[in-house]
Amino acid sequence: MFGFSDETYIDVASGNGGNGCVSFRREKYIPKGGPDGGDGGRGGDVVFVVRENLRTLAHLKQIRTFRAENGRNGMGARCFGRDGNDIEIPVPPGTVIKDAQTGDIIKDLTGEERWVFLKGGRGGQGNWHFKSSTRQTPRFAQPGEKGVEIRIGVELLVIADIGFVGFPNAGKSSLLNNLTNARTKVAGYPFTTKIPQLGMFRYDNFDIVLADIPGIIEGASQGAGMGFKFLRHISRTVGLAFMIDLTDERFLTAYDTLCDELRSYAPELLEKSQVVIGTKIDEPEAADNLDKLRSEKPGLTVIGLSNITGEGLEEVKQAFIHLVGKANKPKEDGFSTVVDTEAEYREEP
Repeated sequence: MFGFSDETYIDVASGNGGNGCVSFRREKYIPKGGPDGGDGGRGGDVVFVVRENLRTLAHLKQIRTFRAENGRNGMGARCFGRDGNDIEIPVPPGTVIKDAQTGDIIKDLTGEERWVFLKGGRGGQGNWHFKSSTRQTPRFAQPGEKGVEIRIGVELLVIADIGFVGFPNAGKSSLLNNLTNARTKVAGYPFTTKIPQLGMFRYDNFDIVLADIPGIIEGASQGAGMGFKFLRHISRTVGLAFMIDLTDERFLTAYDTLCDELRSYAPELLEKSQVVIGTKIDEPEAADNLDKLRSEKPGLTVIGLSNITGEGLEEVKQAFIHLVGKANKPKEDGFSTVVDTEAEYREEP
């Protein structure tokens, strides 16, 4: 079974065009039949096809070279060479094509179904194109145009409405499991989530995609822990849910620390709509810590939640719906909430 792969490099090449043919008509009783060399076929294109059933780029790490078929050469009797077949490269939604040297984005495939990246070379013209009153026996034809070969970077950015951001073991997976059909691993130790997990939250007529991003630690923006590897997945979300463990001694500073990491990585991430979620309210002293958090962050609305009892779950759902609804409005009209949840410890079935 392939693991999660969210970036790789591949070599791609479009097909060469076929050469035009040098030929002269030779038939009994038809002297000096003239030039009849056919055209070469067009080279195949390199095409990216977005497939909804794909979730990783693992298949591109097994096959790293993709070449379209060359066009066939032209033949006599004005027979054209066959066009080369295109090469199709399947990728999951959210894929970005980048220049392998500079890292610049060539194409964001979001919203695309099929995109032609490299066109195949044109076929060369046969010698019959070059006849004239003064050149009745052209003994040359046009060569086919060469295709293009290039190395590119392919990167996957998770597409979700709300991304869960928090320190390891903050209860992100438990909340995702409770709100969606996702069945991510939940356990009482850090980094149980090693890859981004997606789930669909459905409420009345709303469909909201939630993403559980692997735990961020202090220094993640400089490459510490696993957060740096997956911070980029947050860029595609329309809103962020900050998860704070109320049993952690850092619960009062966790929100500011997470914001600092996001700001260091990409300041524009903090312009997204936000919901701040505290976790494990039913643990000893968690309720008192919730009150302290309210006192320290008076500008945040606090919603208590237990993943076991379901207390406050309805308010959390409403907060998520409100967050997505406000995502495209000016920041001053935004909605910021502190939600308190509890991690439910259980092993993946």
